[in-house]
Amino acid sequence: MKHRRRKLFMNIVIGLAAFIVLVIELYPIGMTLLNGFRRDIVILSGRPFELSQLTLRSYVLVFKNPGFLLGLKNSIEVGLLATIVSLAVGAMASYGISRYRFRGRNILAYGFLVFRMLPQISLVIALYLMFKAAHIRDTVFGLTLSYVSFNVPYVIWMLLPFFAAIDRSYEEAAMVDGCTPFGIFWKVFLPLAAPGLVVSAVFAFINSWNEFMYALILTGVNAKTAPIAINSLIGGETLTWGQACAAGTIMLVPVFIFTVAMQKFLIRGIAAGGVKG
Repeated sequence: MKHRRRKLFMNIVIGLAAFIVLVIELYPIGMTLLNGFRRDIVILSGRPFELSQLTLRSYVLVFKNPGFLLGLKNSIEVGLLATIVSLAVGAMASYGISRYRFRGRNILAYGFLVFRMLPQISLVIALYLMFKAAHIRDTVFGLTLSYVSFNVPYVIWMLLPFFAAIDRSYEEAAMVDGCTPFGIFWKVFLPLAAPGLVVSAVFAFINSWNEFMYALILTGVNAKTAPIAINSLIGGETLTWGQACAAGTIMLVPVFIFTVAMQKFLIRGIAAGGVKG
């Protein structure tokens, strides 16, 4: 009886703690959603919320803003391209590190990890100079390359436990059937590591979608992304908080849809990676 009460008490405490954390995490999102339907003057006045304040004016102005529409288009293009390239390069690198034995293998793996830990500000100036010299600054191609540079190490380490856990009997059977090394990777390992690929894709896309530092310094007018366009809404003499919140809400939609669509694979991938790692 005493054990049951203690267990019930612990469940209540854990539930309350989880609820508090959830409220703290969702409060900014809720305020952004709400203020997207309020006028700028109402938000700045600090007046309490009333149903009569709700309006679609901020969304209308945002969708009429060519700068934000261009930024949203660029974010989608760069996010998808960076995710695809990062998965392709990262999966091959992770496969090679996990399945082949060669001198310096661990150093190479940890080198990628150390590179991922470097602060972006320490790399972006060098990237700026290189991209300017190569005439790819303020282009979707250049920005995609910069995003791939910080996504690839992440993808490599996400996939390492998945590739390492695959039994060598699959590899040997494929070799007996006449598969080439690339054929083994493409036809055997990628399907078996599919949950890990999905998890890596989701996080790589979110990293690219939310990135601000590289986009701020490496773009100008043509390749600016949605976060930069939103930042311009709250700069200068006019603070258009309603439009900024509406634009922020619009940015949540693709990530929400992408994550929900991949939810089943995400849970399987995270659970498998935790066990296999």
